Amino acid sequence: MELLKSEIQPLVEAALVSLGVDASLVERMLQPAREADQGDLSLPCFPFAKALGMAPVAIAEQVKAAMTEHEAILEVNAVNGYLNIRANPVWLAGRLLGGDVRHMASGTRREVLIEHTSANPNGPFHVGRARNAILGDTLVRLHRLWGDSVTAEYYVDDMGKQVAVLAWALDNMSGEDVENLLAEREPANPQWVDKADHQRVRWYQAAQLMRKESDQSEAIEKAIGDLVHASEHGDEAVLESFQNAYQPVLDGMLETLGRLGIAFDRFTKESVFVTNGDVAKLMETLGSLAINGVADNGAQFLDLGQRGLKGKTEFFYRRGDGSSLYATRDIAYHQWKWTQCNELINVLGEDHKLQAQQVGLTLEELGERRPEVMFYSFIKLPEGKMSTRRGNVVFMDDLLEEAHAHAVEVLKERRPDLSADAMATIAEAVGTSAVRFNIISVSPEKGFTFRWEDALSFEAGSAPFIMYSHTRACSIQRKVLETDGSFADGKSTPAIPDHNMPDGLVQLLRMLAVHDDRLAKVVREHRPNLYAEYMLQLSTAYNSFYRDCYIIDEGKVNPFYFAVSELARTTLREGMVGLGIVPIETM
Repeated sequence: MELLKSEIQPLVEAALVSLGVDASLVERMLQPAREADQGDLSLPCFPFAKALGMAPVAIAEQVKAAMTEHEAILEVNAVNGYLNIRANPVWLAGRLLGGDVRHMASGTRREVLIEHTSANPNGPFHVGRARNAILGDTLVRLHRLWGDSVTAEYYVDDMGKQVAVLAWALDNMSGEDVENLLAEREPANPQWVDKADHQRVRWYQAAQLMRKESDQSEAIEKAIGDLVHASEHGDEAVLESFQNAYQPVLDGMLETLGRLGIAFDRFTKESVFVTNGDVAKLMETLGSLAINGVADNGAQFLDLGQRGLKGKTEFFYRRGDGSSLYATRDIAYHQWKWTQCNELINVLGEDHKLQAQQVGLTLEELGERRPEVMFYSFIKLPEGKMSTRRGNVVFMDDLLEEAHAHAVEVLKERRPDLSADAMATIAEAVGTSAVRFNIISVSPEKGFTFRWEDALSFEAGSAPFIMYSHTRACSIQRKVLETDGSFADGKSTPAIPDHNMPDGLVQLLRMLAVHDDRLAKVVREHRPNLYAEYMLQLSTAYNSFYRDCYIIDEGKVNPFYFAVSELARTTLREGMVGLGIVPIETM
């Protein structure tokens, strides 16, 4: 709890100095207590034992005795060599209601570019791709909540082999050809007959079969290779045909992502850096580096082993025919991105770790900074890894429809009074929020298996649990304003009682006080799951507060309790927006 630490750190340092100890370690060692029942801050006294020639237990007792009183401190305890300090809830309430806690990032606003998703536009968005998009969008939202100016960037792979396969298929195969080739697969869902991403993925899948199983495989492979080669040399006619092939698919993918609340500020095509000459200039510069090498076939590479890279140390950036590789264009793209921001974050699957190292080392060789990277593990189906190529995927459109339908059934049981339109609106908010939260709540580096029952859970520990706490706070606000209109301006500062604070109130005050601490850690370490965990804890604390504190009692509003409820309501709402949970006001 930084709010408390900033107040009492000088007291702890003074107490240690009085014992004859250098207090320079206190800043680093005075940290949040591991368990809430221990207090809010904890100082381990073991590092001082040698200098004082005393047991840590005795040191903790002496530091406690030497500390002066302060209005911010409720109690100080010495336990097993630790000094545990608990904040005074009266002081906490005053600081919270005085607005001294929220938005601690004010004045440290950064220009941040976050590149995420960038999925190949060759078919509908599926659950396997969703982790990148949902984690990336959540990072964007949380950085904005912290106070950063953020650009959400989509890097369009408009010249790779997968786009070439789709373009070739659309030019060379009829609808009848496609359906004959895919006859043994599940037919297209008629619900998505007008959605181009669902339709064109069948052309892509049929072409993949022809590439492997047709007697024309060799000719097809050559034709596709020629298209890729032409695109890598900046052939504008080929690049235009590629865009005509993928753009409807990309539009369909973005429509699906929009349903999840995911949007982008800018789309940058990979081909731009070929056609504008940046890649050619880059290859000249790379060719002049001391670590440049030339293979027998004329291809050029950087020997990154000389810069500490282990394993595959040769980083090829130019083919023997003079064309660039994807990684070359990626470096040119990163050089451009650094002109757009002062902090750069990429969201990548764990299979990109080597490539990220290669790009990072090459950028450093060119005098640029490495980007920060949030790596994530992949989502699997119970029967194995998802693949658009093989067709064994769960399309996000289908999952969202299932989530909506499930939410409707739950609402019919709990709120049969709702109109059909209201039920549809709430069900959409609850369903999409539940899907997002299912992915956000797992630490990015951990893989997990996708299961319908988990994604659509409405139990404790889910998005609907948080949403219900928020709607409860909204309901209280409506009832207070109906009871006493004088609270409508929201400007009055209530008197804070100096005794008899219920446990639920104290719990809520403590959770509200650590909001910025938790958010700072999330944006610093790129771990949205920690903020999801915080929002669950805040929701639980609010429910305990609601249980213990009667905001309206015998027709009269308790101004202090209402002020705390309002602070919790706004914090819940902002936090929900930060996670992409829809902050509806009634359920």
